[in-house]
Amino acid sequence: MFTGIVEELGRVASLDAGRLRISAATVLDDVCLGASIAVNGCCLTVVAWEPPGGSGAHGWWDAELSEETLARTTLCGLTEGDPVNLERAVRLEDRMGGHLVQGHVDAVGTVRRPVPDLEVAMPPGLRRYVVEKGSITVDGVSLTVVEPLADGFSVAVIPHTAEVTTLGRRGTGDPVNLEVDVMAKYTESLIAAYLQGGLAEEDTDVA
Repeated sequence: MFTGIVEELGRVASLDAGRLRISAATVLDDVCLGASIAVNGCCLTVVAWEPPGGSGAHGWWDAELSEETLARTTLCGLTEGDPVNLERAVRLEDRMGGHLVQGHVDAVGTVRRPVPDLEVAMPPGLRRYVVEKGSITVDGVSLTVVEPLADGFSVAVIPHTAEVTTLGRRGTGDPVNLEVDVMAKYTESLIAAYLQGGLAEEDTDVA
């Protein structure tokens, strides 16, 4: 679980046969084998790493990308040197600065207008989860919806966010990872049975 508050901009060191290497520093402070780190909003598992060296040299960490991840996210298009948004999994004692983010990308959207008034087109099936002043994650960044649109949404991106994340580098036509608010999806799932005629008795029993 994440909050959508980017901790640092890493750099792609390599992507070869589904193995991604990211150059980073901050997210390696307390890294361990199997740790979760979000890359542009996609939760990945650390399978190897090397801590930062002296003189400010960055370290690196590796993740293995599944076919599902490559097919459903923008990570397949990464090339050496690309900046990426990085966030470690949230701890229970951390402040919830953004919103609940799973790191499970729902779909890839397309930038229709760049920052500061970022406008993103999204697949029709996700539009129902977007509401005014609701939360949405774009490339791992927690943002507040300014206006739901017929085929997407707009958000206001402040200069600081544009500077310290990849959003300030995204131009018209660029793909971005999208994750809608998981609470909206759970709510829809829970009420769907009622809307379709009611739940079976065994589905409503509470121990």
